[in-house]
Amino acid sequence: MAVYMIIEITIKDKILYSEYIEKVYGIVSRHGGKYIIRGGDITPISNNWSPERIIIIEFQDREQYLRCFQSPEYLQIAPLREQSTMSKAILVEGHNG
Repeated sequence: MAVYMIIEITIKDKILYSEYIEKVYGIVSRHGGKYIIRGGDITPISNNWSPERIIIIEFQDREQYLRCFQSPEYLQIAPLREQSTMSKAILVEGHNG
């Protein structure tokens, strides 16, 4: 079953975050991840939630997600994300119908 990683990001260091973005896209793609949303204009609907940046990535299943984000190549660049952003992430199983 497809899973969707939903990430809310606040950027603290644009230079470091740009370096992370340059590297992460290829890693996610090589592991079968598909970006559904990668930034873009956000229109808050709830008064108490106004994220700076939202990213949604689709994976074929939970195992594919784990292989991506536990891979040595991702773990090598993870400190760039940790140092350049404040982020929250969830994994949601996709149900159609």
